[in-house]
Amino acid sequence: MSKQKINTKTIDYKSIKPILDRSKKLVYIETYGCQMNVNDSELVLAILQDNGYFFTKDINEADLILINTCSIRENAEQRVWGRLNVFRIAKTKKTSLKVGVIGCMAERLKEQLLEREKIVDMVVGPDAYRSLPDLLRNVEAGQKDVNVLLSREETYADITPVRMDENGVSAFVSIMRGCNNVCSYCVVPYTRGAERSRSPKTILNEIQILVDNGYKEVTLLGQNVDSYFWKDEKNPEKDVNFAQLLEMVALVNPLMRVRFATSHPKDISNGVLYTMAMYENICNCVHLPVQSGSTRILELMNRKYTREHYLERIAKIRKIIPDCAITTDVIAGFCTETDYDHAQTLSLMTEADYDFAYMFKYSERPNTKAARQLKDDVPEDLKTKRLSEIIELQNRLSLESNKRDIGKIFNVLADGFSKRSDEYLSGRTSQNKTVVFPKKNYAAGDFVNAEIISCTSATLIGEIVENEQHETIHELKNILGETIHIFEEKTEKARNKIKQNINKTTKKWKQ
Repeated sequence: MSKQKINTKTIDYKSIKPILDRSKKLVYIETYGCQMNVNDSELVLAILQDNGYFFTKDINEADLILINTCSIRENAEQRVWGRLNVFRIAKTKKTSLKVGVIGCMAERLKEQLLEREKIVDMVVGPDAYRSLPDLLRNVEAGQKDVNVLLSREETYADITPVRMDENGVSAFVSIMRGCNNVCSYCVVPYTRGAERSRSPKTILNEIQILVDNGYKEVTLLGQNVDSYFWKDEKNPEKDVNFAQLLEMVALVNPLMRVRFATSHPKDISNGVLYTMAMYENICNCVHLPVQSGSTRILELMNRKYTREHYLERIAKIRKIIPDCAITTDVIAGFCTETDYDHAQTLSLMTEADYDFAYMFKYSERPNTKAARQLKDDVPEDLKTKRLSEIIELQNRLSLESNKRDIGKIFNVLADGFSKRSDEYLSGRTSQNKTVVFPKKNYAAGDFVNAEIISCTSATLIGEIVENEQHETIHELKNILGETIHIFEEKTEKARNKIKQNINKTTKKWKQ
C-alpha cells in the first residue's frame, strides 16, 4: 500500500460554525434521510451564508425555509408532503416567506412539487446547490425557479461545510458523490447521478480544519466508499484508492476517530481491512448491507454478489479484525420473494451474527429497474410478517452481542447527555455501540473508560473506571499526539522508512 504526503495547509478556510446574525435574512433548513443529506445541508448553509443568508433554528423567524429531501422510501416522501402543509400555514402568516425543496425528492418530483404545491418557490437537485444564490434572486423577483441538472464532475470539494451539529464532537465528510451500482430497487443513481470521487487533498484539508476546531471523530461518506478512486491525471503513481485514503485520514491526527459508511460487499477489499487493523484510531465497525440472504433475490436486486461471497467477506472481517462490529441493511418482501428466500435471509443473519441492522419492507420506487421490469407481488401483510420476524431475530442478536460486552472496559467518546437524564452522558465505543454512564466531571467530547455492567438490545450501561491509570490516559494521549506531530515535522526521513516497512508488511499480508 503506497503512502503519500499531502499538504493540508494550502487552503484558507472560514469558520465552520454558523454565523448568527438576526439583522440579516434568515434560513431554516430541515433535513430528512441519510448522513449524506445531513452533510449536504451543511454545504447548502455554507453557500447561502456567503450570499447573505444566516442560519436560524426557529422556523417562525425564517425568511427562507429549505427542506432537504429523501426518495429512498415512500414513507420518507410522504413526510415531506406533510411538512409542506405546515409550511403553507407559515407562509400565510408571513407572505414574504420563501420555500424551497432541495435534495433527491427535488430531482425526482420537480414538476409535481412546483405544480401541486403552490407554496414551493424553487426546486434544487443535489448537484445544483452552487446555483442557489442565482435561483434565490429570481425567486425574490417573483419567479419560481428550478435546477435539477445532474453533473459528472461536481463534488463541492472547494466548499467547507458550515457545521450545524450542536455538540462539536462528530462530523461527516463526503469523499465522493453519486453511485454506479444501479441496484434494481434504488433511486440513488437517478437522483444523485454517476459516481465521482473527491480529491484527497481537499478531504484532508477539511479534516484538519475539524481537528483544529476540536472535533474528535469524523465519518467518511459515500454511497459506496470502497469504490473511491482519485485518478491523478499527471502521475498515475499518485492515484489514490479507498484503503490509501483511509490511511491518509488516520494519519492526520492519531487522536481523531475515523469511521466510514457505506461499504459494498462486492468491493470491500482486504486492503481496507488491513488498514483498519493497523491504525487504532480507525473504528472497528463495518456497515455491510446484505439486503437479502438469497442469491436468487440478490441477482434480481442486481447486487453483484452471492450469499457465499458475502459470508466469505464476513469471515475475512472477523479474521483480520476480531473485535470488529458488523452492521447491515435488510429488505423484507422484495419482488418474487418466497418463504425459502426469506428463510435464507434469517439464516444468513444468524450466521453473520450482526450487532445491529436497519430493516425495512420493500418499497417500490418509480422508474427504478425493479419498477420497470419486476412485479411487486409480495402481499403487504406478508411483507409486514416477514419484517417482524427479521426485527425479532435482530433484537435477539443485538441483545446477545451486548451481553457479551458485560464486564469489558471500553474507551467511549462522549457525545452528549443521555436521553433520560442530564446526570448521565451518552457516547459510543469504537464498535459504534451506544454506552450510557454517569456524567461526573465529564462532558461531550471527552474520552472515558467505561466498564459495562448491564445492557439492553440497543444500549450498553456503563460505570466510569476511575483509577490513577485511567484518569491520566487522556493526558498521555495528548502528549503522544504532540510527540508524533514533532516526529512528523522533524524526522521525515525516519517516518518514510517506517512507511516503507509497513508497505512491505502489507504486501506480505496481501500475498
